[in-house]
Amino acid sequence: MNEPLEDLTTEQINSKSSHIDMCTTKEILEIINREDMLVPQAVAEQIDSITEAVDAVAAAIKSGGRLFYVGAGTSGRLGMLDAVECPPTYGTEPELVKAIIAGGEEALFHSIEGAEDNEECGRAAIIENNITDRDVVVGITASGRTPFVLAAIREARAKGAKTVGVSNNSQSLINKLVDIDITLLVGQEVIMGSTRMKSGTSQKLVLNMITTAVMIKLGKVYGNLMVDLKPTNKKLADRAIRIVMHAAGLDENEAKEYLELSGMNPKAAIVMYMTKTDKETAMNLLSQNMGFVTKAIDDYRANNGRPA
Repeated sequence: MNEPLEDLTTEQINSKSSHIDMCTTKEILEIINREDMLVPQAVAEQIDSITEAVDAVAAAIKSGGRLFYVGAGTSGRLGMLDAVECPPTYGTEPELVKAIIAGGEEALFHSIEGAEDNEECGRAAIIENNITDRDVVVGITASGRTPFVLAAIREARAKGAKTVGVSNNSQSLINKLVDIDITLLVGQEVIMGSTRMKSGTSQKLVLNMITTAVMIKLGKVYGNLMVDLKPTNKKLADRAIRIVMHAAGLDENEAKEYLELSGMNPKAAIVMYMTKTDKETAMNLLSQNMGFVTKAIDDYRANNGRPA
């Protein structure tokens, strides 16, 4: 049975903002800010579950699987935002991290509220994306009861996929359906039911954590540098130069030279310089070491009598 909407925490009145309509601008902002401060703690309380999710996604991708986000409204848009930022940031293929939003792409720009109730479309989205037991599907729903998301999760489970639920109400329906439950109890919203606020903020933090941690575990970060970025515009090209400068201790001209020799691949440029090898050797070292820069350099030095 669905819990009555009015019983959900996110649908209740927040006593701390009950007179916000009579506040000054500064007082309004102070109330919102104080409530927002509760979000990181709610996320911190779910670190163990988020850890499970990260490990499941990393294992799936290493085995040829993919990560899918499923959501409606704000939750769906947050999933889409996280997914589309992975290719330029970490050099992933667009198919590796994908998002499904109720109402399709049009819902990114226009509110299509009725789409969240369409269970058939939720099931169909899983089938259309050929989701299998190698994939992980993350359902995002503040209420924990959005029909589109629940139907997608049920279909994903039927296909054998690992499932994760990100919601903002305890004892919600999605909690009981998924393999890994991430319940972010941020409390009542400043404006009753406006889950784009604290609920949405908590979801964004968790999605950031999942993909960032997964990409680190996949060898797409060296130190804390995004060495797998694709320098597809001037800003990213400048960043790639600075990454190589910092990682290899080079000046700007030297970093540019190695980047050009590497085909604008920061990872390869770093390994080329640190091992004094050519692009082909550097790429082979990275391939043999699962894309990890440190392991590639250490491997070369261990096998070529070079000091670490």
